[in-house]
Amino acid sequence: MPFDAVLASATPGQAAAQWLARFQETLDKRDATAAANLFSPDGHWRDVLAFTWHITTRNGRTEIADELRRTFGSVGPRGFRLAEGRTEPRMVTRAGVDCIEALIAFETDIGSGAGTLRLVPDTQKPGGTKAWILATSLEEITGHEEKIGARRPGMEAFSRDFGGDNWLDLREQERAFADREPAVVVIGAGQAGLSIAARLKVLGVDTLVIDREKRIGDNWRTRYHSLVLHNEVHVNHLPYMPFPPNCPVYIPKDKLANWFETYADSMELNVWTETELLSGSYDEEAATWLLEVRQPSGSRTLKPRHVVMATGVSAIPIHPTDVPGLDQFAGDVLHSGAYTTGHAWEGRNALVLGTGNSGHDVAQDLHACGVNTTLIQRSSTYIVSLKEAQKVYAMYDEGPSVSDCDLLAMALPYPVAIRSYQMSTEEMRRADQALLDGLTKRGFKLDMGGEDATGFQMKYMRRGGGYYFNVGCSDLIVNGEIGLIQFDDIDTFVAEGAHMKDGSLVPADLLVTATGFKNQQDVVRTFMGDEIADRAGPVWGFSDGGELRNMWCRTPQPGLWFTAGSLAQCRIYSKYLALQIKACEEGFIPTERAEPVKKAA
Repeated sequence: MPFDAVLASATPGQAAAQWLARFQETLDKRDATAAANLFSPDGHWRDVLAFTWHITTRNGRTEIADELRRTFGSVGPRGFRLAEGRTEPRMVTRAGVDCIEALIAFETDIGSGAGTLRLVPDTQKPGGTKAWILATSLEEITGHEEKIGARRPGMEAFSRDFGGDNWLDLREQERAFADREPAVVVIGAGQAGLSIAARLKVLGVDTLVIDREKRIGDNWRTRYHSLVLHNEVHVNHLPYMPFPPNCPVYIPKDKLANWFETYADSMELNVWTETELLSGSYDEEAATWLLEVRQPSGSRTLKPRHVVMATGVSAIPIHPTDVPGLDQFAGDVLHSGAYTTGHAWEGRNALVLGTGNSGHDVAQDLHACGVNTTLIQRSSTYIVSLKEAQKVYAMYDEGPSVSDCDLLAMALPYPVAIRSYQMSTEEMRRADQALLDGLTKRGFKLDMGGEDATGFQMKYMRRGGGYYFNVGCSDLIVNGEIGLIQFDDIDTFVAEGAHMKDGSLVPADLLVTATGFKNQQDVVRTFMGDEIADRAGPVWGFSDGGELRNMWCRTPQPGLWFTAGSLAQCRIYSKYLALQIKACEEGFIPTERAEPVKKAA
């Protein structure tokens, strides 16, 4: 074993402690070259606010040394050590690399930090180690810590006031914003909006969440009847309030929606439902937003300093414009976002355009409702069985707490993520080979998740779709119970359905367009105009630095922030988004990102 020489004289914990001590020595001397030489030649340093106030990755010794030189004087990093009370250092395999993995703690002039250290053997010094991956993150700002646990508000904050206002009176006054403007307005009350609102709440940042739906959770509650989350419950906890231990492994949409209501109430979040954003503009001189919103009782102008776009992936549906003859089709046309159940079309014919998760799920639901259903495939799709897909979250089954796993998951630089996803994708392909062969025989166009074969994870983060977790629809396609046609084989739509290039007709009474939703830059463009949208820049997809563009960070548009993603991403990164907003409020950093986000790699 490569680690034989290392472990012959030290435990994993001792080896990690020794590396941290050497690293701290180089920091004390401000010797960036010596610090970088403690990394392997292909080493990575991912920093989340602690040194840089950005979410950024430096690859290789030269980049690491350069970043350290830039930040030594302003950061004051000290006290690098093994984290107490967290998962003990241990031997693990990450992305095919055997390494010592340790959770760490440290301090800076701004606050306390945490992170992950992964060590590999030093090829030049038997028994020594080099850092393969170091991740550092800011956890708290000194003097502005979260008001939770031992720091939660004391009884003096809600003392009995006989004859005066009680807790409910005070909550209603806080939620009304009748006598003040919110510091932050969060647009959208899904997992992204609620997570950032909860983080800001415990940091003491006055925050209002607005949502156009009637109830909190309706963004899930109103979706198709059979919807269930595709990943397991232990990955999906919201900040501060884990799901109860009897929660189903795969959470049904209505249960999740109800939990969102419970969460908002328990965390005392200020949420206005039935509140629609009409328009927004930014007052450069006052550094304040002007948001026009409409409620059933009338309109109001809000003037926050910060706007967080938390509309996720379901704000504005994409209606296809390249379907020939669609205006001649006599049947019903629905976007998948408006589809609920197929019982109204029982015994009739339906076409579903799109072969991502929504398209497959809608097709399977229609089939279960007795509808003769055919999928239309526009482009190749990555298919993986639901059981195999959960393997990417295996870390959360290894024993560490959710908070420890979140730190470990964050320590995944882009190049390592690529390697990890390639390996897991190949493993999943082998396990699913019989299913994939069956789909190929039926004419289904498959891919492995792009040219680099990185599966659904990179498809999701690069384009937000293009994959399906098989919960049965693929089997129905293989068995011929659900039909399949290729979009390129359609000549034109006619009143009765799809007229094919070979002269045949695929009859349809319903067409469901599972064609996705516009991204958040398009949402900004719709409500705030081209100037603000263009200044902010692209959202989602990777920059050439290997980070998601404009996500959970300052943007070139002052006071405009974006959050989105899975429940796990919202839980993890809402912390760092909230810390940046708090830092802006306290004057530690400016609200504007100095440099634009470059195009995706």
